Amino acid sequence: MDGLAALTIGATLLCCALGIAGLLAYASGRERHRTLVERLSDASALPHAGRVRRFARLDRRLRATRAGRRLEARLAATGLDVTPAEFTVCTAGAAAGLWLVSAAALAPFFGPLAALSAVWAASAFLAWQRRKRIEKFINQLPELSRILANATQAGLALRTALGMAAEEMEAPAGEELGKVADRLAVGHSVDDALGELSARLPSRELVVLVTTLVLANRAGGSVVGSLRNLTQTLEERKETRREVRTQLSQVTITAYVVPLMGIGTLLLMDRVAPGSIDRMTSGVLGQAAVVVAFCLYGVGFFLIRRLSRIDV
Repeated sequence: MDGLAALTIGATLLCCALGIAGLLAYASGRERHRTLVERLSDASALPHAGRVRRFARLDRRLRATRAGRRLEARLAATGLDVTPAEFTVCTAGAAAGLWLVSAAALAPFFGPLAALSAVWAASAFLAWQRRKRIEKFINQLPELSRILANATQAGLALRTALGMAAEEMEAPAGEELGKVADRLAVGHSVDDALGELSARLPSRELVVLVTTLVLANRAGGSVVGSLRNLTQTLEERKETRREVRTQLSQVTITAYVVPLMGIGTLLLMDRVAPGSIDRMTSGVLGQAAVVVAFCLYGVGFFLIRRLSRIDV
């Protein structure tokens, strides 16, 4: 009986010791993981692109959330040298500033509307920067296809050709191909690296180029002839897109002028009759009328932009 009690006590002490060791190992691993994450994500102490990062702690917290990771992906697609925390703080500051200015200059009712407009404008700015970067990248695709064709004709492998194109081409193509080369250098396949590129900058031209390169890499055949033909096709599409954009420039300007005319009319009315906006928005009916008017202007802007969008 005494032997059984001693064995039980010994087993209990052993389990306690193993449990304490496990907890210590888990805590140590968590600490090392946190330190590694801080070293990888905290760029506040390191100069990058000639400046120092701000709001490092907030940036780490944002990157840990799904919304922060989505914002980081959107910023990466735009090519802007801005962290998610910096963009969030700037957007919040602009929204608060517009809230105060609109409430003081027009009426308190316009404060929340101005703040929402600031948030929408920040999101629209990211979308515009992304489209601008994609458009510039599309214009560089003929040159990229030509470089890849010359490199493969010279006997270079596709991985080497992509790295050479990344060094020779300017941004954004050079930066994006540099990311592809980095993925390939750490062991990613050509399919995955090029698939990430087409996901960051989606376009029909890039999808065709990526598909051509992926199929050639899988089949192991010569891709020179396909790239030569693709270069000519991309040049023709580039000219067509330029002509379409020139023809639709007036419609695009109209989409922006119509909402601005409504806001200008509202400001002019308050200028002619001071205090009219405050009196108009003091009641529920006037507030509803203002909200409906802004919604109609937004619908008109969306419809004009939608009808003038032609995919080439």
